[in-house]
Amino acid sequence: MASILIIDDEKAIRKTLSEILSFEGYKIDEAADGEEGLKRFSEKNYDLVLCDIKMPKIDGIEFLEKAKEINADVPIIMISGHGNIDTAVEAVKKGAFDYISKPPDLNRLLITLRNAAEKQTLVSETKVLKRKVSKVQEMVGESSPIGKIKDTIEKVAPTDARVLITGENGVGKELVARWIHEKSNRNSGPMVEVNCAAIPGELIESELFGHEKGSFTSAIKQRIGKFEQANGGTLFLDEIGDMSLNAQAKVLRALQEGKITRVGADKDINVDVRVIAATNKDLLKEVDDKNFRLDLYHRLGVIIIHVPSLNERREDIPHLVNYFLELIATEYGQPKKAIEKNAMEALQTYNWTGNIRELRNVVERLIILSGKSINAEDVASFVLPRK
Repeated sequence: MASILIIDDEKAIRKTLSEILSFEGYKIDEAADGEEGLKRFSEKNYDLVLCDIKMPKIDGIEFLEKAKEINADVPIIMISGHGNIDTAVEAVKKGAFDYISKPPDLNRLLITLRNAAEKQTLVSETKVLKRKVSKVQEMVGESSPIGKIKDTIEKVAPTDARVLITGENGVGKELVARWIHEKSNRNSGPMVEVNCAAIPGELIESELFGHEKGSFTSAIKQRIGKFEQANGGTLFLDEIGDMSLNAQAKVLRALQEGKITRVGADKDINVDVRVIAATNKDLLKEVDDKNFRLDLYHRLGVIIIHVPSLNERREDIPHLVNYFLELIATEYGQPKKAIEKNAMEALQTYNWTGNIRELRNVVERLIILSGKSINAEDVASFVLPRK
């Protein structure tokens, strides 16, 4: 059942409302004035608030304004025995869910609370669903390298030029690939991803090009490969540097001729695919070490986009932290947690070996383990390595 904060300077009113609503199954907290109410509101996640207007220290309208700054999604119902139409209109304009005069009609109060609780549930569910259906996450950051990447994406995306994305693990190479696809003329087609490092060498050809039934021992039925699945769209070859030389030769042919052959078949299949590749390796060094084909490197690297490590773009850390604080709070269905300046400074000096992927994990850990806000002590306890 929903939790409700009742704020009223009249003890008898608080007690009566608390008893009635507790009997209805609500979880109740009380505050004797607006100041105490604001403190409780900032410390705990409430589903609903019942707030008097005429109170000492902080009145109901001021509480409403400040509470909306903390969490705008919580429905706040104003109650007053001194109200008039102008007061009610002002309260609603400032974001109140409803206005009820004292003494409140019990049936109307319960219906209003039920409607407010349903609205709160819908708001939370809508936020989660929006995140789930969103095609691509934001590319967060205002540093010069990120600005350059965004500009390059704008220029290259509408073309069919192949792109090679380089950078350390966890820097966001897949996100760059997704944005290229999203802004391309192929965005109505599929974007198919293949992690070349995760597929055993003996299976990579079947994964990419498909196979015919009976072409090898475990081929019990025909399989459509990733190139065919991506026809009319984009094929993202992640960790291309881990692909076997034999598979590289067949990928090169597919890029040169626009044709593939399933394992165990003689017939060529025409494919219309834009290939975007990514790697955390130095491919030219891999070429020197005879692990990667130079001709394939040149085919893939028409446009090369290097994504810098997080340590190389520390000025973006505050933007990323705030983005993840909001993103994760939405996923958890709770208000965004505040982070203190000293905590943010500590995160900016940390050595991010895992880059953005590590930063997201750290922010989630801090949200779970810290108090009402994230401070430097939390960073020292839950992030910095033990000495």
